[in-house]
Amino acid sequence: MNLILLGFPGSGKGTQAKAISGRLGLVHISTGDIFREEISRKSPLGLEVSGYISSGKLVPDLVVLKLVRSRIATETKGLLFDGFPRTVEQAQGLDDFFATREQRVDAVLFLHVEENEVVKRLAARRSCAKCGKIYNTITAPPARENVCDVCQGGLILRNDDMPEVIKQRLMVYKDLTEPLLAYYRGNGIFHEIKGDSSPDAITENALAVLKTWSK
Repeated sequence: MNLILLGFPGSGKGTQAKAISGRLGLVHISTGDIFREEISRKSPLGLEVSGYISSGKLVPDLVVLKLVRSRIATETKGLLFDGFPRTVEQAQGLDDFFATREQRVDAVLFLHVEENEVVKRLAARRSCAKCGKIYNTITAPPARENVCDVCQGGLILRNDDMPEVIKQRLMVYKDLTEPLLAYYRGNGIFHEIKGDSSPDAITENALAVLKTWSK
């Protein structure tokens, strides 16, 4: 089975991707992880990606597709994509790739969380200025207020997590993904999952939807 997990930043995609892929024995494919790995290796594609990111630009669809195809080319297990695709062009590129292997995307899960809840979650996020560990003052606070559990560094609120910046990020995300959601709805493989309960409950709900749909 090949799955795609979509949702707003702060919707819990990363947590659910790990949980669902673990339960179903799927390979978790995160474009963020791929980017970081290629950049750290200083590969040609990694250097290209780094150039776009450092200048504040979106990584072009063709470059993202090259990275993803390279990563999954030799995988023989089912895949769960987290944070990919982000555009209709990327979705079509993924479909074309799977077609060459006589495979397909079997289901797309969209974690639905209200925008005001997303803003609240992201605004509560804090990062260690020393080691980079991320906390959430609501759901995963440090043992000591504003002090990192790992290295005792000070915690900071990143510019990306300012409420006004978050709202702008959500606007950009919606502009990019509305056509993508329509694309998958049209393919008949789209399922919406409520993302406002506990992580374990969301995982069980997602698995139940997949089990019912696949019968």
